[in-house]
Amino acid sequence: MTLSLYHRLALTITAMFMLIVSVFVWWTQNLSSVSRAQAEQQLHIGLAAHLAQDNPLLQQGVYDYEALENLFHTLMVLGPAFEFYFVDPGGKLLTYSAKPGAVKRASIDLSPLVQLIKTPTRLPVYGDDPRSPDGKKIFSVAPVYNEQKLQGYLYVIIGSSIYDSIVAQLNSSDQLVKQAVWLGVFLLLLFITLLLLFRFMTQPLKRLTQYIRSTEQHKFDIQQVPLLSWQQHNNEIHRLGNGINAMLQTINQQMSQLTAVDEQRRQLLAHLSHDLRTPLASLQGYLELVERQCDTSGDMQRYMDIALKNCTQLKNLIDQIFELAHLESGQTQVHFETFNMGELIYDVLAKFALRAQQAEIALQVTPTECDFVVYSDIAKLERVLSNLLENALRHTPAGGSITIVVTPKAGSFDIAVQDTGVGISQKELPYIFEARYQASNSKGCKKTHAGLGLAITARLLQLLKSDIKVNSRLGEGSEFVFAVRGAE
Repeated sequence: MTLSLYHRLALTITAMFMLIVSVFVWWTQNLSSVSRAQAEQQLHIGLAAHLAQDNPLLQQGVYDYEALENLFHTLMVLGPAFEFYFVDPGGKLLTYSAKPGAVKRASIDLSPLVQLIKTPTRLPVYGDDPRSPDGKKIFSVAPVYNEQKLQGYLYVIIGSSIYDSIVAQLNSSDQLVKQAVWLGVFLLLLFITLLLLFRFMTQPLKRLTQYIRSTEQHKFDIQQVPLLSWQQHNNEIHRLGNGINAMLQTINQQMSQLTAVDEQRRQLLAHLSHDLRTPLASLQGYLELVERQCDTSGDMQRYMDIALKNCTQLKNLIDQIFELAHLESGQTQVHFETFNMGELIYDVLAKFALRAQQAEIALQVTPTECDFVVYSDIAKLERVLSNLLENALRHTPAGGSITIVVTPKAGSFDIAVQDTGVGISQKELPYIFEARYQASNSKGCKKTHAGLGLAITARLLQLLKSDIKVNSRLGEGSEFVFAVRGAE
């Protein structure tokens, strides 16, 4: 399914919106967590040092659980957000305020502790959480000496498990839920506003696209598809619509002018051909009469032959021009009927049999018994075959052959006129159906024919709802193929 511009923009803005919101929420939470950790660690950074200095047991190097139990209990009551651990110089946990079994580590990494002692200004610093196998928390730390000998470290976790539990409960409280709901509503309204804005921007484009598609279906005729009205302001889409309206008006105006000029040309050709045929017919008749009745000899006879030949050639040219102009005028009527294709082919061959015999060219039909019934205009089909045979005879040398091949297809028949003539070069094949075009390898004098036969053939086949194809190679002959509808 093809998505419209609005749908693509909506999907894109949805994906971008969700990505931006996710990144913003993650960044906000991370920033809030880091800021809170930095503030709490900075607030309690000296806690461990004060405890180590003020407590005589720690100063004496006592670190067993029984001796420090009351101290840790008192400290936990005063500060339930803290957990206390005594760590030896190797990082091993010697004693702690938690109950036995709650601690998951036997030792911790001392590098964060040493870092905080040396540079207490670079906060926050996270150390190992003994209650978690891989957890990290902010802390306060102080070295414990006895007679200037390092006994270990007082390691105070800021944010005990009790503190974490209370924070988790607060995060799930109704107040936070309400705030989250209001934030979601705000984001949803913002999202809907963006979608409406995109729809407002893309709706004129959608309207313009549908209009262009409709005008294309009606061949850009603005009489059938009236122009859209656009406002005159600086909106780019409306300016584009007005530009397309002006372009369509120009196209229609030029098409009307071209149609009128073409119609005038066709009428001129038809009238000119009609006006010339009458005096030419009269001239030809008188020349024939003079040739038959007058006793002429020598140069006079030769002059009469030349005049009569040129007159006949001019008459054939005007007849073809008249026929082509009549076909292009769009006034030609087509009369479809059912008839035997084989009978028509043999009738056309009979018409050219004498001429082929004189030129020593063999005429053949494949299959010989082509008893096929077709549905077409017999007169126009006869004209097509005559033109193709005449063209083949003109380009086939003595000793050659011309074959009409009928090939049955599903619901139709392919008619091919094949010759063993001189052929047509590949660069000239696209132009042979144009009026007055004659291939450079035409056999004999080019003045003996008008060069309109193939153009007339192509127009006739268009009226019969068929196309003509040609296959040819120089020195190997040519093949003209067209289809005829079979009778149902």
